[in-house]
Amino acid sequence: KAKGTIIGNGVGVVLLKRLSDAIADGDHIYAVIKGSAINNDGSSKVGYTAPSVNGQAEAIAEAIALADIEPETITYIETHGTGTALGDPIEIAALTNVFRAETEKTGFCAIGSVKTNIGHLDAAAGVTGLIKTALALQHKLIPPSLNFEQPNPEIDFANSPFYVNTKLTEWSATSTPRRAGVSSLGIGGTNAHVILEEAPSVMRVEKQKRDYQLLVLSAKTDSALETATKNLAQHLRLYPELNLADVAYTLQVGRGVFNYRRVVVCQSTQEAINALESIDPQQVLTHFEEATQRSITFMFPGQGAQYVGMGKELYQTEPTFREQVDRCCLLLEPHLGLDLRSVIYPHESEKQVAEQLKQTSLAQPVLFVIEYALAQLWMSWGISPQAMIGHSIGEYVAACLASVISLEDALTLVVVRGQLMQQMATGTMLSVCASATEVKTFLNEDLALAASNAPSLCVVSGSYDAIDKIAEKLTGKGIECRSLHTSHAFHSQMMEPMLEPFIAQVKKVKLNPPQIPFISNLTGTWISAQQATSPDYWAQHLRQTVQFSDGLSVLLQESNRILLEVGPGRTLCTLVKQHTHQAAEQVVLPSLRHPQDEKSDVNFLLNILGRLWLAGVEINWSGFYTHEQRYRVPLPTYPFERQRYWIEPEIPTQVSDKVESKQDKKPNISDWFYIPSWKRVPLVKTKDITSGYSLIFVDEYGVGSQLAQRLQQLGQDVITVKIGKKFDQLDSNTYAINPAQADDYQNLLQQLREQEKTPNTITHLWSLTQSQTLSWETTQNLGFYSLIYLAQAIGQQQISNAIQLCVI
Repeated sequence: KAKGTIIGNGVGVVLLKRLSDAIADGDHIYAVIKGSAINNDGSSKVGYTAPSVNGQAEAIAEAIALADIEPETITYIETHGTGTALGDPIEIAALTNVFRAETEKTGFCAIGSVKTNIGHLDAAAGVTGLIKTALALQHKLIPPSLNFEQPNPEIDFANSPFYVNTKLTEWSATSTPRRAGVSSLGIGGTNAHVILEEAPSVMRVEKQKRDYQLLVLSAKTDSALETATKNLAQHLRLYPELNLADVAYTLQVGRGVFNYRRVVVCQSTQEAINALESIDPQQVLTHFEEATQRSITFMFPGQGAQYVGMGKELYQTEPTFREQVDRCCLLLEPHLGLDLRSVIYPHESEKQVAEQLKQTSLAQPVLFVIEYALAQLWMSWGISPQAMIGHSIGEYVAACLASVISLEDALTLVVVRGQLMQQMATGTMLSVCASATEVKTFLNEDLALAASNAPSLCVVSGSYDAIDKIAEKLTGKGIECRSLHTSHAFHSQMMEPMLEPFIAQVKKVKLNPPQIPFISNLTGTWISAQQATSPDYWAQHLRQTVQFSDGLSVLLQESNRILLEVGPGRTLCTLVKQHTHQAAEQVVLPSLRHPQDEKSDVNFLLNILGRLWLAGVEINWSGFYTHEQRYRVPLPTYPFERQRYWIEPEIPTQVSDKVESKQDKKPNISDWFYIPSWKRVPLVKTKDITSGYSLIFVDEYGVGSQLAQRLQQLGQDVITVKIGKKFDQLDSNTYAINPAQADDYQNLLQQLREQEKTPNTITHLWSLTQSQTLSWETTQNLGFYSLIYLAQAIGQQQISNAIQLCVI
């Protein structure tokens, strides 16, 4: 019964991409465009609005030919379908002509139109039909054409290939993929037709998948973030079959990043739903981060941080970490005479290996390997250091990453260093809760200040007897101290016999200036190229005090620095936080769990990655998924918080208001408008002229000059402004400015204000001119823009006293 369509307007967006690229990139594909054609038959039509059969048929036939398919394989047509008595029969006739050229079958192709749902969206009508058809192909369902009762009597559906689909119908598969046509026709004679085919089924290969996933959400407001969180939880409930790894991937690479951020690490879809719905602060982290550039500093811990099985899960699940550990251990095997992996990740009883790990000759290479592999993993994810600091042996990792020394040479030196230290006479070390200055007063020739770790935390090194004595003295003074589990007195005079052999070893390797700045333990500030390339520096480095506290003070001078401990445990994070005044605003994070923390290594590391993202760090997600094949999946889009800004008409609240509004209306239209007119005002009398400064923009007639002269005779200070090419002060009370330069007006008023000559009257006479041949642009500059710029300058100079402005 249709006799027309509902006219509206709208917008539609589709993303087009080459099929091979979409498959390679793991995109979600709704449908494939097999062919398309467009033409315009306006010159051959009987009228501007009247459609033609031939023009439409040509576009449809060309699209089918370019798609290289048979019309019989098309089982749905999304018609233009305006529902007009003239247009619909012509559209079906054009379709029938094309199909009849190839097949005599009837009633096999459903037709419909999205206009029965939302009306005619004008320029967006065609793309809307395309979107509807793509979704129909994805869901393998043909939507109904709404409100259909009987066809237009001019259409012979019984003898055509087409029928009107009036209910939601399963789109049955045939020997060919499901295919559809989409038509869109323009009033002026434009005919467009597109052939769509269902997306090909892609065999998805699960190369590898982490046990835990990092979900990230962000928005421009906190309320939008809450809505996005609820929407994601609801979506996961509706589609529990979604691959959680693909959900995480889509959120990471398929969404913009805004200031209000939230992350959650979870193992399953149900865990994700529970976390997102409860917003448990232990699992769901939320943060507001201003858009700022943060530099990252890697901190490498020293001996004593190691434990059996550190990073074991990472070794099992992160190929980059495993490759670096394997590489280092293979390079170390000839030097150590064993595979270090058997010590880090042993099969035998942990107690026996734990004792092995305490041996300096093994502890130092083990720490180097884990810290180096962990740093390489971070860097592969886009977390690269702009600065570094290491604690004792940790500085060797920093030097290696800064290209001071090659990996092979660094491993060799670390082994030699550990073995030489192991050969020294045994001793012990004491941690003291006091400042370096205070501790030094207790030292003698048998003791050394091994490390200054924090403002009130030091380490003393020496023989067993000397350490016992100082411990007794410190306790007596009420200073807290505790023994450290070490085999030797590192960074003390007991290391001196190894200095010469170690220097000889360092001289065998090539040392280069650092490519990444790092802090020296020896000086407590940035290492110089001369120090980094000196064998003597590396010898003194193992003998002298570790000035870690001073080094942290230098780093903490930059307030937006992120300090990331790259190694086992959180010892260095604790030391940073003891710099209470400087570290209050810092982001300080570990990388590997503490040995007493039962949390999964992967879960722990992903939480840290999430916290880095919360702090504004840009993650290289391509590097993160190097060893996985992930796919984009449809997820809830951004929850725009739409606001209506339309000003509603005032609604009278009382009857009297209505009566009054009617009385106010003037019935005669000639009374509705204003007309320009002159109004007489009294001439200003001489006695009314006040003291102060008068600013006059003088004209070429000479009116301004005469006015200035008269005002001066009456005792007023006058400043005149002439037309010039640029701002210039001609004498104490005469200026020239360029009328078209806004800055000149600013400079003029600023200079007058600085000289305490701010005018209380301004007379503008530049619109007075004798010339009849001025250009439009010049007239605008003199009579319009000069006043605009003058008003802006008054406002921007924040002149608060009243100014009378007279424009002639």
